[in-house]
Amino acid sequence: MVEIAISLAVIGIALVAIIGVLPIGMNTQRDNREETIINQDATMFIEAIRGGARGMDDLTNYVYAITNYWGQYNANGFTSLTPYGYTNYPSFLVNGMNIVGLLSTPEYTDTNGLPIPTLMFGGYSNHVVAYVRSISGPAVEKPPPDNSIVQADAFGYRILCVNAPVAVDTNIFTLPVYSPVYIYNQQLAANLHELRLTFLWPQQPNGNLGPGRQTFRTMVAGQIVQTNNGQWLYFYQPQSFVNVTNAP
Repeated sequence: MVEIAISLAVIGIALVAIIGVLPIGMNTQRDNREETIINQDATMFIEAIRGGARGMDDLTNYVYAITNYWGQYNANGFTSLTPYGYTNYPSFLVNGMNIVGLLSTPEYTDTNGLPIPTLMFGGYSNHVVAYVRSISGPAVEKPPPDNSIVQADAFGYRILCVNAPVAVDTNIFTLPVYSPVYIYNQQLAANLHELRLTFLWPQQPNGNLGPGRQTFRTMVAGQIVQTNNGQWLYFYQPQSFVNVTNAP
């Protein structure tokens, strides 16, 4: 009987240890799965924005809201109106072109919505955030998303989209506009941008965010061109130059 009691005690201790490790293993597996989904989705979003994609209408099944918290600044560096405004585009996300066009909004724009390299002379600072249900992952979470319970349980995240002009020495703005250094830096700021996508996850049904954070960065050569399709949209347009010969 003593030996049986000792054996049961050893087995009980082992089972308690195993049961205690199981939640840790399940949480680690969940975290790894979420990071894998984020890495796969980030590659797709970066390529879509960098390439100025127009026909990715499948994004309407996953991107369900895009917001822009914008601030207006004057030439003295102070806000001249309300510190931050808010724009929401839930009814505008009817096709992939509109989604990519909003995610490509420049970090700095002037009063006409045109991209500018700095806020030294005033303008708007844009803070664009997309709310997304994961594109990769289990098929049971994918469209058609006509079930509110499935939508609430699907893995979601937010994307902070920053299309920042390449950093330049702000002292050049004191130089004459015809100065070669001034012209070069103006051209550089207009034709080279840093695209930063910060993923925040998981998006919870109550609106809160979990602890997941990851930022992806890449340099994009080309101008950000503004269009007007009922709402200002922006697309990267590569600037390439080739030698052209006259046909015989």
